[in-house]
Amino acid sequence: MRHARFDARGSLIRWTEAAGDGPATVYVHGLGAASAAYHAHIAASRELAGRRSLFVDLPGHGLSDRPADFGYSLEDHAAALAAVLEEAEVRGAEIVGHSMGGSVAIVLAYRRPELVARLVVTEANLDPDPPQTAGSSGISTYSEDEFVNGGGFSRVLKRVGPAWAATMRLADPLGLHRSATGLIRGTRPTMRRMLMDLPAERTYVQGEKSGELAGHEELVTSGVRVVTAPDAGHNVMFDNPTAFVRAVATAESSRVPTLQS
Repeated sequence: MRHARFDARGSLIRWTEAAGDGPATVYVHGLGAASAAYHAHIAASRELAGRRSLFVDLPGHGLSDRPADFGYSLEDHAAALAAVLEEAEVRGAEIVGHSMGGSVAIVLAYRRPELVARLVVTEANLDPDPPQTAGSSGISTYSEDEFVNGGGFSRVLKRVGPAWAATMRLADPLGLHRSATGLIRGTRPTMRRMLMDLPAERTYVQGEKSGELAGHEELVTSGVRVVTAPDAGHNVMFDNPTAFVRAVATAESSRVPTLQS
């Protein structure tokens, strides 16, 4: 396990790493998740095995520290992720980000373009104030005190189901709430605008069961490769790992708008 300092008090963001060749692939989890749990089986696939792979736990999540005075905004998480890449001496990385991790990856690529050569974002939040769900919006309906001290955290754990709860229960309630509210608040410019303006190679993966991607044509026009994974919902890497691996392994190509399982 490796670590990097991400704030003035010396708090540590941690990651596990698999040695390999070529540009590093950096896996970033979503809200209340952990990177290795969601992505280790993807990195071990035949198509991706042998690459240098980093599985990063964002602040407040998994094995990383959870300082009470940290903001946990998308910009804060992106700065912590940049600290990982600097400590690991990574430039021109491929960032594979799921959900909130995809939003963090977009902010990182926008603010530190020298660190990111390619983005693969899966079901990432691109706009502020998304529809309410049991995840980010559901968490943000509580005040910080209600969520941390008033039973909100335990109620959300019961509502999200056992798979998500397995990693969410490892997250710090304060960091989880601030991360969720930061995700709802979004950024200026928006994550969508950042993604459209980035010079890096960009792929957006959408699960077919999640419905049509808002602004699909606009994203494609801006150069984003949009991939629809059949028979998959929000967690594409679990629902259709074959399609997910192919999305990560395949170079950008406008000739393949949809992956088949």
